[in-house]
Amino acid sequence: MTILVFIARELPSSAIGHTPLNSHSLTIRERFSQPHEVSHAYVTKKANCHSGASGSVCFRLVFVGAQGHGEEKRNQPQSAIEKAKEKGFDGVDFSYDLFGAPSGQSTAHIAEEVMRKDMGDKPRVMANHAALLQARYTLECKTQTGAIMTKGKPQPIGPTVQLKEGMTWDKLSHISPEDIRRQKLFPSGFMRLPHVKHEVGGQVFPQKQVEQFPRLQRFDVDFDLPDCFLPEFPPPIFLTTHPELGDVSQGEVLSADNFDRLFRGLITPVQLDGLRMLVTQFPQEEFNLTPDRKSPKPSLGVACLDCHVNFHTTGQFHLNPDTRPQRDRLRLDTVSLRGMFNQQVHGSKRSLRSIEDFTEFEQRTAYFNGDPIRAMKKGMNVIDRLQVAHMAQIQNMIDFPPAPRLDPMTGRLDRARASQQEIAGEDLFFGKARCVTCHQPPAYTDHMLHDLFLERFGAEADGPIKSFALRGIKDSPPYLHDGRLLTLEDTVEFFNLVAGLQLNGDEKSALVAFMRAL
Repeated sequence: MTILVFIARELPSSAIGHTPLNSHSLTIRERFSQPHEVSHAYVTKKANCHSGASGSVCFRLVFVGAQGHGEEKRNQPQSAIEKAKEKGFDGVDFSYDLFGAPSGQSTAHIAEEVMRKDMGDKPRVMANHAALLQARYTLECKTQTGAIMTKGKPQPIGPTVQLKEGMTWDKLSHISPEDIRRQKLFPSGFMRLPHVKHEVGGQVFPQKQVEQFPRLQRFDVDFDLPDCFLPEFPPPIFLTTHPELGDVSQGEVLSADNFDRLFRGLITPVQLDGLRMLVTQFPQEEFNLTPDRKSPKPSLGVACLDCHVNFHTTGQFHLNPDTRPQRDRLRLDTVSLRGMFNQQVHGSKRSLRSIEDFTEFEQRTAYFNGDPIRAMKKGMNVIDRLQVAHMAQIQNMIDFPPAPRLDPMTGRLDRARASQQEIAGEDLFFGKARCVTCHQPPAYTDHMLHDLFLERFGAEADGPIKSFALRGIKDSPPYLHDGRLLTLEDTVEFFNLVAGLQLNGDEKSALVAFMRAL
């Protein structure tokens, strides 16, 4: 049964009671209800409704279901709760999602139906995405002696991107962008990597993290990439104020349970308060206390350091909040917060100019796909600017991992400590490969956004994307803003093709060796 409160001039007081569905009420029926659910209507006068200057009268037009149950229900005694709800009804029902949810159903009922459907669809969704990944990549976990991350996890070795049958990387690099587009030779692994469930989006966490924090589990999707292509878990933490201490995480995931124990005495009270905010859970689109969520149970939400684990990342992804329509939104990998003190641009697309603005925006609306209406409904977190400053202070204290073969004064290689291959790679980085155009020492970024114009090759355009810092890049697979490049070898092949560098095999290997030294 659907109830509509309206002002009617053409319905006199004598119409109160049962009224057939005349042409006027039929128009209202077609607008506000499902025609097959309606058999007739009746009109009741609304209590405490004041008429306007024209003498209009407030009525309730009640559409009764075609099954015939509406009449019996109307004659049943109402509970106190039902009476209260009816008395206070103002024509807008905020109990359900206004963006497409069917009327006349409880929020809990809608949520249960969505959960059942999503869980039933999940095997098909994950199988389709797995097929997409298998068509793009060789997901065999290859490693190489000596190629390790800071704590010792083997780095993934590539390239993993698959080419068309009969094609080689060298042959492809000598074909013009126009011919690549015309012959559809651009590798699918170089194209946008979609979200596992792109029409829905939202944050998805790796299985290792979910196992430790079950509240981060979604009922509709799982993480998509194998663990070998992800950063170390948990990542180490380095402080600019205490380089002599090395990793201060003590092998733990920084959380509300341990932040005070791990950091009291190492940072200032202001920084400790900022850290408290960063480990505090706040509502997010998929993880919140409303029935309209993707977690099986109500959740307090996610913390900043749920995504930026130990101020780094474990490969979590979501969709960028500032692009529409939905299909054009970009998958975004969580970026590292290491070295924020040395960066001036934040956010892959938004180009926010301070870590304070970025932090505030993330909690206020980015958590909700950039939609302030949904943010207000689910729990927008409006942070006092004093706390914003505290959060920024601690983020600016996080250092890059040690790089013993770099000159501390310049950020360039100390050639007395570097291998010949690394030296050759540095020469290429600052010369033929032109990497320094966007990645300048010491942080190896230029604080700018750049457009690679992939549409030249027949791929979808990404538009301008922030130049991410390459210091400590060995700790941050997968690469590019959406994680489409699983290894550093994939990354070199990508830019060799896109930038037309014409690098040979030895040059590519040298370039990778140099980046591993950063």
